Amino acid sequence: MTQPDLRSMVRGAAGILAEAGVPSPEHDARALATHLLDVPHLAYAPAELPDDFRADFAALVDRRRRREPLQHIVGHAAFRHVTLAAEPGVFVPRPETEVVAQHGVDAALAVAAAGREPLLVDLCCGAGGIAVSLAVEVPGARVIAVDASPEAVALTRRNHAANAPEDGAGVRVEQGDVRDPALLADLDGTVDVLVSNPPYIPPDAVPNEPEVREHDPDLALYGGGADGLEVPRAVVLTARRLLRGGGVFVMEHAEVQAAAVRAITSAAGFVDVTSFTDLTGRDRGVRAVAP
Repeated sequence: MTQPDLRSMVRGAAGILAEAGVPSPEHDARALATHLLDVPHLAYAPAELPDDFRADFAALVDRRRRREPLQHIVGHAAFRHVTLAAEPGVFVPRPETEVVAQHGVDAALAVAAAGREPLLVDLCCGAGGIAVSLAVEVPGARVIAVDASPEAVALTRRNHAANAPEDGAGVRVEQGDVRDPALLADLDGTVDVLVSNPPYIPPDAVPNEPEVREHDPDLALYGGGADGLEVPRAVVLTARRLLRGGGVFVMEHAEVQAAAVRAITSAAGFVDVTSFTDLTGRDRGVRAVAP
């Protein structure tokens, strides 16, 4: 089997994925082919393809056609400057959260520029995208990551080990519930930056995308309460307790929750409470400062 055969198969796979409603069929078809061939780009594919490539590729395309997340099929997800292992049972990191992480990184770098080693916390860490990015992008930072899911805790530890800078201070990962008033009590009033992408979907707002609805764990999706903001409210209160004066709080939320989240954050005593937009210009996060 030759390179022209490969290009033809990838085009055919993209057509199959498009018919199935996959949002990025061409990208995903290429990603499945490069994963199977273990090359970074189709340009690096061997001139002669393995004899079993056609059957194996068809099997992967069928999994994606049935809307199994691409990240689960290939086993990893790109997030900012790192590659994270992705697996069933743990929330798949997504591009919009990269913007949330950027706000945390910027705030942490400002602390470092002032001559202090930043103490950073990632609540509801999932696969560890934010925590690992903070550790990689903010030299000398101390990072603590927390999630209620033991699977997420284990995966964050693995992702940190796979991406940790040689001179990094490391990431402390703990299992815990943000609604616990004693969570990280040893850090009360000492944290410089706290970032969170908590579950926030209301119970009646089932996600449209099968990749999310059928494969991401409910624990990572639904925020509790009629408005989905039970867990985010707990995150806000925990942030208020942990952050030092002048510390920065950053949290992702749904677009329709922007006003409510600003109100919750202000009521907790934060100042300079503002919304920020995601890659599509929608209000998807809040940034605030502890007084």
